[in-house]
Amino acid sequence: MLNVIIAWFSRAVMFATVMLFGSMGEILTEKSGHLNLGIPGIMFIGGFTGFAATHYYEIAAGAAYNPIVCVIIGLICSFGAAALAGLLYSFLTISLRANQNVTGLTITIFGVGLGKFFGTIVMGKSTVSSAAKAFATFSTKIPVLSKIPIAGGLIFSYGFMVYLAIIMAVVINYILKRTRIGLNLRAVGENPGTADAAGVNVSKYKYFSSTLGGGIAGLGGLYYVLEYNKGMWATSNSIEALGWLAVALVIFSTWNSVHAIWGSILFGLLSWAYAFLPKLGVPIPSTTISLVQMLPYVVTLVVLIVISMRKKKENQPPESLGLPYFREDR
Repeated sequence: MLNVIIAWFSRAVMFATVMLFGSMGEILTEKSGHLNLGIPGIMFIGGFTGFAATHYYEIAAGAAYNPIVCVIIGLICSFGAAALAGLLYSFLTISLRANQNVTGLTITIFGVGLGKFFGTIVMGKSTVSSAAKAFATFSTKIPVLSKIPIAGGLIFSYGFMVYLAIIMAVVINYILKRTRIGLNLRAVGENPGTADAAGVNVSKYKYFSSTLGGGIAGLGGLYYVLEYNKGMWATSNSIEALGWLAVALVIFSTWNSVHAIWGSILFGLLSWAYAFLPKLGVPIPSTTISLVQMLPYVVTLVVLIVISMRKKKENQPPESLGLPYFREDR
């Protein structure tokens, strides 16, 4: 039974890491007052570009393959492509004043379609393409510590990107709450007119947060392909589905990246409950598996209702979220 619990938790943490990257990117974007529903598509773009870059590097390097170079190439390509998608969203919604909801959904459709189109080129005639060496690199566990009974399986049995996500979540929370940059960014999201009058460059902060947020979200797609999915690329909608869960996680975590850490793990446990509860002696009829998989969304709805009723300022979304700001109208 203990082995089943450890396996369930480990799977949940890996599942959670994909969502955590996506939710961090969306939290940064929403703190500036912009609602980016293009996160699922941006994660798709980040996942594909990172996979394609490491896949072709493996082929080109051959016996000269270098794990460190592979990691650098994967991270840069994934982050860069996703950041460009975030920049595109910023340009359309900030400079061209396009509707944020429509633009975000369009980028999701565009990102998924783009990834699938070029994915078929990488895969060629096969249905699945693999970056085996990159998977081995990205999934390397912490030496010695991963061999510790129980704790090794629960805490130290993951690739470096799991710990990178946790560190980034803590750093982002600190920056937003304890630094002038974070204060200015939150001011832009709450009341851009007041922030503008105080001398804050509203457009610069909106561009910065949306672009950086897109890049961070793209790393979630990279992690999904190169560790969670064992280095295999297939033109499915799995990354997109996790992208929508990441957006839901933003609400669940009340726009707090540290809360998103444990929230994403809870989402992971709930999402995989259907597979592990029967092994623990809790039967789940096949007809109710879909209902069990809906639990993360149900919990999000409950949290949304609760925070709406309590009306605590720190648990509410930015006041100007989704509202366009035109300096001429101030």
